[in-house]
Amino acid sequence: MVIIVGAGPAGMVTALLLARQGVQVLLLERHHRPYPLPRAVHLDDECVRILQSAGVAAEFVRISRPAAGLRLLDARHEPLAEFRRSETVGAHGYPQANLFDQPALEEILLKAVSQDPLIELRRGVTVTGVEGGGAGADCRVHWVRTSSSDELGAAEVGAGVLAAEAVVGCDGAGSLVRSAIGSRFRTLAPDQTWFVLDVLGPAPVRPWDGVEQICDPARPATYLRVGEQRLRWEFRMRPGETIDELTERRAELVAPWLGPSRHAVHAVHATHAVTHQVLRTAEYTFRAAVADRWRRDRVFLVGDAAHLTPPFIGQGLGSGLRDAANLSWKLAMVLRGAANDRLLDSYQAERAPHATTLIRLAALAGGLMSSPVAARLGPVLRAAGRSEKLTSRILAGTSPPLRSGPLAPRRPAFRSLVGTLVPNFGVGPDTRLDDLLGTGFALLTRREDVPADGLRAGLGAGLGAQLGARVVRAGGLPLVRQWLDAQDLDFVLLRPDRVILAVGSGRSRDASRPAV
Repeated sequence: MVIIVGAGPAGMVTALLLARQGVQVLLLERHHRPYPLPRAVHLDDECVRILQSAGVAAEFVRISRPAAGLRLLDARHEPLAEFRRSETVGAHGYPQANLFDQPALEEILLKAVSQDPLIELRRGVTVTGVEGGGAGADCRVHWVRTSSSDELGAAEVGAGVLAAEAVVGCDGAGSLVRSAIGSRFRTLAPDQTWFVLDVLGPAPVRPWDGVEQICDPARPATYLRVGEQRLRWEFRMRPGETIDELTERRAELVAPWLGPSRHAVHAVHATHAVTHQVLRTAEYTFRAAVADRWRRDRVFLVGDAAHLTPPFIGQGLGSGLRDAANLSWKLAMVLRGAANDRLLDSYQAERAPHATTLIRLAALAGGLMSSPVAARLGPVLRAAGRSEKLTSRILAGTSPPLRSGPLAPRRPAFRSLVGTLVPNFGVGPDTRLDDLLGTGFALLTRREDVPADGLRAGLGAGLGAQLGARVVRAGGLPLVRQWLDAQDLDFVLLRPDRVILAVGSGRSRDASRPAV
């Protein structure tokens, strides 16, 4: 059994992915009820693909909406650049950017968790200590249970210790599990304090179905329309400002979007905000940090427990889902004896550099919004927005290839596919390639015979057991066959998280295998 501490989206997705690998899971959550207010609002197509692996992508598509792209505006709300998506569906089979209401996503995940016989969710349980399970010993989780749904007045009604084969800490920025394994955050950029405003009401005067970033050193801001009438604004707070003060001034802050014209900011009064229902106001510290240790023995960190990402490129929750996808199959293989513990070493080796890259990119984007340089770069940015190639680079591909660790190449060949995700091609009505690949390793081939050299390439990674790869032949899958032909590949060996582990060239018949 695996104990997961924290039943937020990252914890529930980790539980669902482990259960799909046949692992029994116990979810412990200190809150008696799901958090009812909106927080995360964006997932890219790669992360929706992870939701597909967890069995909830179709439901997510129904409660989300695609985002058109990114628009940069100056302090007067005049356009600096516009990057609009030309394609509705990305390489992973879903819109490249998806806006949603987090409580709606959590409702979907809770339903899936409650229906899975391998997952048990216990609410009102606070974890007070975690002991690692070194040298084959079980992990031990100390807990207390509270009786009341009133978090402030909850009374302790029980306590105990649970044993588990592994523990996964999905318990957020203040993670107890992180402290228990002696891990500390390493700060990558200065903290910033922002005022977040979520409202329900009519859309702004100027329609835009993507994200707007206001590049203003005095008051950088972000706007996005999350749903038909769900709007979010984020404003950087100035020294000395309070959340109560900015809540009172919210009509003034949002006036450039809701007023009669973008230039009539000072003429707009609070009456313009009457038609909007305030869902949430929050003072939020945007942090850029990564934990120095993600694992001790069989205790692991996932999501905000392992890294904190500023929201400027919308990768906070997405990074946690990528953690879940990377860890779940590896842990499942080790627990069922199909691989040795060396496989677990690859978790931090792969995910930490990956997450750090996105955190630095998010911090850079936030810095640009606050810098006077942005306005001076207006002509350059506008030219970039007119380039379809540059627009595609800016809006897509934020997840960098895996470039380190036992299961990815340390010195990849130029344009190597190893370490990247295979496209999630449509292979039939409402069917994508991932639906055919199963939950384990898969060998995608255009040959009729099974290329044993591909399987040997995977074994070279030191997994300690046969891969049991499902063979999927591309003969009846036109898009897959075209992709293999274009790459001149006989086969592609895929990990359970759909990262390419090895390839075999049609010219050389030699497998390109990962470093060991």
